[in-house]
Amino acid sequence: MSEPVLQLRNLTKTIGLRRIVDNLTFDIPAGEVFGFLGPNGAGKTTTIRMIVGLISMSKGEALIKGVSVRSHFELAMTHVGAIVENPEMYKFLTGYQNLVHFARRHEGVTKARINEVVQLLGLQNRIHEKVKRYSLGMRQRLGVAQAILHRPSLLILDEPTNGLDPAGIRELRDYLRKLTKEEGISVIVSSHLLSEMELMCDRVAIIQAGKLVDVRSIQQIRDGAQSKIVIETGDSAAARSLLATAFDPALLTVSGNLLELAADKSVIPHITRLLVSAEIDVHGIHAVQKSLEEQFLEMTGGEMIV
Repeated sequence: MSEPVLQLRNLTKTIGLRRIVDNLTFDIPAGEVFGFLGPNGAGKTTTIRMIVGLISMSKGEALIKGVSVRSHFELAMTHVGAIVENPEMYKFLTGYQNLVHFARRHEGVTKARINEVVQLLGLQNRIHEKVKRYSLGMRQRLGVAQAILHRPSLLILDEPTNGLDPAGIRELRDYLRKLTKEEGISVIVSSHLLSEMELMCDRVAIIQAGKLVDVRSIQQIRDGAQSKIVIETGDSAAARSLLATAFDPALLTVSGNLLELAADKSVIPHITRLLVSAEIDVHGIHAVQKSLEEQFLEMTGGEMIV
């Protein structure tokens, strides 16, 4: 198995008596989109700032391609591309001129590589226009293009979907997927848009009050999500009394004209037969899984993810 692109080992940040990030330890392998989630103030941005050297670590270590950020910072950063907050660029220059200027900061970035990145991010039709004419989505894509010019192993994007419309978010998501597939880059994404994280990420780390709650794959979350059966009938009280004889009454709740049963969708045919045989009208019956947001709220004690 190849070495992880990023390894965090007991990463800690303390300011005064307050421990903002508390002993974070996890690995990120190559070619993965990794989500960083947590309630406001959980320590997500502080962790990202420590990884890229914007603030110091109080304790612990971050290794990028096996290189210590603490002891070999410049070498470690050769493996990183990052956009923390908003991508910075010269708006009076064209997109292409911005890329050429940025390429001068790194050895070995050729014109062929610049053109390759332009194609990869779908910027070819607008690359020779001035950046001041770009939409926010176009500027975000140009920022990603800048960040990957030197072929980093790790791309870090802090809140990359802020201010983007749904079409822009979808475009960014598609390009990040393309990067992991075609360039083998690992991507860390910090975001408060849970529905987008579910579509964008392979795995997510959930942190609460600076501590790691869990690291799970999106598939694990989907597979482990508890489902419920929502039943609309002509008589919810009668339906509940009947189903309480076949299922644990504690799993049944009535909300207006709807009856909910905490169970897998495989029981729907059985429920339908019971209700029809008792001549209770069934207006609708369907299974609903807990949303990603509901699960994260449970994991973080009911605090909103941002």
